Amino acid sequence: MSYQALYRKFRPAEFENVKGQDHIVETLKNQITADRIGHAYLFCGTRGTGKTTIAKIFAKAVNCENPVDGSPCGECKSCKAIASGSSMNVIEIDAASNNGVDNIREIVDEVSYSPAEGKYKVYIIDEVHMLSIGAFNALLKTLEEPPEYVIFILATTEVHKIPITILSRCQRYDFKRIGIDTITDRLSELMDKEQVQVEPKALRYIAKTADGSLRDALSLLDQCIAFHFGKELTYDMVLDVLGAVDNEVFSRLLRHMIEQDVLACISLLEEIVMQGRELTQFVSDYTWYLRNLLLVKSCDDVEDVLDVSSDHLKLLKEEADMADQNTIMRFIRIFSELSGQIRYASAKRVMIEMTMIKACRPNMEKDQESVLERIRTLENKIEKGLVMAAPAGGINGAGISGNPQAGTPNGSAPANRPQLPKAIPEDVEQIVKKWPVILNDCSNPMKGYLKTARLSLGNDNHLQIFLVEGTYSDYFLKNPEHQEQLKQHLSNAIGKEVIPDFKTYGQNEDFEANNIDLSRIIMMDIEEED
Repeated sequence: MSYQALYRKFRPAEFENVKGQDHIVETLKNQITADRIGHAYLFCGTRGTGKTTIAKIFAKAVNCENPVDGSPCGECKSCKAIASGSSMNVIEIDAASNNGVDNIREIVDEVSYSPAEGKYKVYIIDEVHMLSIGAFNALLKTLEEPPEYVIFILATTEVHKIPITILSRCQRYDFKRIGIDTITDRLSELMDKEQVQVEPKALRYIAKTADGSLRDALSLLDQCIAFHFGKELTYDMVLDVLGAVDNEVFSRLLRHMIEQDVLACISLLEEIVMQGRELTQFVSDYTWYLRNLLLVKSCDDVEDVLDVSSDHLKLLKEEADMADQNTIMRFIRIFSELSGQIRYASAKRVMIEMTMIKACRPNMEKDQESVLERIRTLENKIEKGLVMAAPAGGINGAGISGNPQAGTPNGSAPANRPQLPKAIPEDVEQIVKKWPVILNDCSNPMKGYLKTARLSLGNDNHLQIFLVEGTYSDYFLKNPEHQEQLKQHLSNAIGKEVIPDFKTYGQNEDFEANNIDLSRIIMMDIEEED
């Protein structure tokens, strides 16, 4: 006899063997026991969660001669005929290839004939969302008022594509993704029956990779067993077959990204490629790893949330201390964007390398997260005592040493540069220090219009807010209420009333040639929200 795939060989034949859908199984069994069977059911949920399996068991149960607690006996003539596929009472239809009006009209004509034997004719229409609009309309009347001996079971993975007129005529059952523990226990049980030695850690990884689909888990396990047939299936073997990467590699990559070591990141990717790992799976797993780090960083008791071993959890807690929440969230955003692009990309390696460079170089991005990351990097360097090189000529033509003659080749400062103030008012200094926090408190679109704003000091020691000419300046200068809102934000930030002067500057203008940029003078004290 030819080999039969695990998911076919161990497909449940009675309700008791169905895993992870207890809420649906119990409801259907109660309906059969109480003889309150509906005429139309809609089974919806992700792939491999038991929709078709439960539909077949239900079809057997309603026709069973000796049902046991709502479940088919499996021994009577009707049960055996349905199990072997020879019963005329159970008709399975694949709507993906039979989606026309004529196909549905054939069903409508057939339902008028009562079953030759048994109680019910059960029509199981798989992937029902693939039916055309005309086919749905042809099914509508029969679905609403079928003969008393007909039951329709519609199964779909995309319930949102089904017309509301069909939905309203069915009892809807939502199939949940099956939990990792449930899948692992089922795989372990089946491997005992097959007498195959598999490491528990390997089974758990397969269960996690299956993403809630027991059928996918069995298919992956089948593939791994075939590759290493006759040997004990280990965790490392599973990683090899599935092209996956161990968590130790993720830990190394995280360290390289925090250190902003582009060369080390690229070298690590080279190792992964040479090992033949699946790059799409690598990006997905690394994003999940970062997600776990963020949860460890954000919550105190995450043991029940994270599906990891105690040793792995301990390691995650150690690694979570290496980076702050905003950095991890930035990494997650960058790699999540990559996950949506890489699946169908032809140059996957190049896309990953670009993403790694972007993660290591916050100055390549202009969003607020990246700016804050650049500020944190500067602060870390200052704390470590690293000397920061000043711009050519320093501030106002002066070098770091403060020597006013050090900024220019001939020892003279540019005559057109504005003179630095001898003292900056305390309230203005506080606003400059808290400017990123003030921006964060503003709602959109005001926050967007203020991103290019520059803070300066007028001759009367008043705060000046310079806005780029055009749309940015018009938002405030032509709307006094927007000015008042910003004034309120400034006052709330320092606890004093602030009345700034609103000025404009050209898009291509050298702002510092004619004005003082206070952010260059005052070290910003970034306050991060928890």
